[in-house]
Amino acid sequence: MWASFGFEFVNFYFIPGLVLGCIYALGAIGITLTFGILRFANFAHGEVMMTGAYFTWTISTLAGLWLGWSLHPLVAAIPAIFAAIGILMLIDRYFYKPFRNAPTIMVVMASFGMMLVVRSTVQFIWGPNQLTFVKGIDKPNEAVRQFTADLDLMILVPNKHFWIMAGTVIIMLCFTYLLERTRIGKAMRAVSDSPDLARVTGIDVEAVVRATWVVGGFCAVAAGVFLAMDIQFLETTMGFRMLLPMFAAAILGGIGRPFGAVFGGLIIGLAEELSAYPWIGDAPFISPGYKTGVAFTIMIIMLIVRPSGLFKGRTF
Repeated sequence: MWASFGFEFVNFYFIPGLVLGCIYALGAIGITLTFGILRFANFAHGEVMMTGAYFTWTISTLAGLWLGWSLHPLVAAIPAIFAAIGILMLIDRYFYKPFRNAPTIMVVMASFGMMLVVRSTVQFIWGPNQLTFVKGIDKPNEAVRQFTADLDLMILVPNKHFWIMAGTVIIMLCFTYLLERTRIGKAMRAVSDSPDLARVTGIDVEAVVRATWVVGGFCAVAAGVFLAMDIQFLETTMGFRMLLPMFAAAILGGIGRPFGAVFGGLIIGLAEELSAYPWIGDAPFISPGYKTGVAFTIMIIMLIVRPSGLFKGRTF
């Protein structure tokens, strides 16, 4: 019975595609917020993801060495988020703020320089070699396994994938409440539509900018920790390798449209994983080594066919 449902397709392609899409979606939120509110492409966003994952590993390791505690990565990520956001506030205050009224190309190049600075700093502190983030092979989630067993299915969802998908849903619900129900969320939407008009109506634009960095940093660190949980190791280029697919997700959904970025992230993640499925014959349809090219291709097609994205975002 289960063979007709595609055991291999669901467990080894579709679910990993959803997990990868969740990571892309969280990362793309920060990119689209920065682009929509601050009007520049932040190339250092991937390094924020990477730094947050390194902070999480450090806190978890120190808790084990000093206190004998075995912290779950999601617990260790809580103080790591505050540390990463604090660094983002310092970077914005002393690095990005002087470029507020500068031409966009100058800010973009400055963010590229900041990306290299952050990566070099991480390499100096933690070293350039890979670090093991999660030891051992994660077991399938018992609750999911029991539920699918009752339905006569064989869906295997490791604990790490369960927490990644559940965490993404929780974060998105909180993010929705922030944008739709809170005063700062409404101010962020107003500044995204027109900074000058928002300033005239009495909105503190600098406060909105700080809130943008906080929300973007929170989502970036969560994405970085989820990525490290998925691949089970840390390396200093992990954020940079995620940058292009996250930009593709933001463009696909529409620049300045956070929920479009989420939708775009899920599409990019699924497209990358499903492109390697052997749709014809036994060999992968596209070699897994070219999965990033799938994201790039989708981004180029969207820029040509519909520059505003699926959800009619901004075009600059």
